[in-house]
Amino acid sequence: MTDLDFQLLESQLRAVLADETDALASAGNFVALLYNAMDDINWLGIYVLRGDELVLGPFQGKPACVHIDIGTGVCGTAAATLQTQRVADVHQFAGHIACDADSRSEIVVPLMSKGQLIGVLDIDSPTPDRFTETDQLGVEKLCASFCELQDSRNSFI
Repeated sequence: MTDLDFQLLESQLRAVLADETDALASAGNFVALLYNAMDDINWLGIYVLRGDELVLGPFQGKPACVHIDIGTGVCGTAAATLQTQRVADVHQFAGHIACDADSRSEIVVPLMSKGQLIGVLDIDSPTPDRFTETDQLGVEKLCASFCELQDSRNSFI
């Protein structure tokens, strides 16, 4: 596993999204950029807040769960607490939803727009304890940049 240059990745994200006004297209490119930049991951995607549940949005990887209740699983917990969930072993996480049996560790970052939850970014790995504190800080910063760009356009996924 190589260390990811999050500063370079943020520059690439801003360049890819610079002129894009469609939120869905932006979200798709955000997911694709991250998925192709990160080593040792098997699923990466966005779940969008729709009413009182998270609904599958743009992703890379195997087909996934479509609806997740707030407070359920790692994604639902991140949405309920508005805090990043970095889980070393998903099999030890109470209420984990096993969409892909190959996933062993996971990080989920809430996506916030103007102080409100709009969804979560979910990243899974087949390797236990894959995600470091550096990964968490870098992904959180990328998510903040993505949301900031959407805010500036009043465009939401």
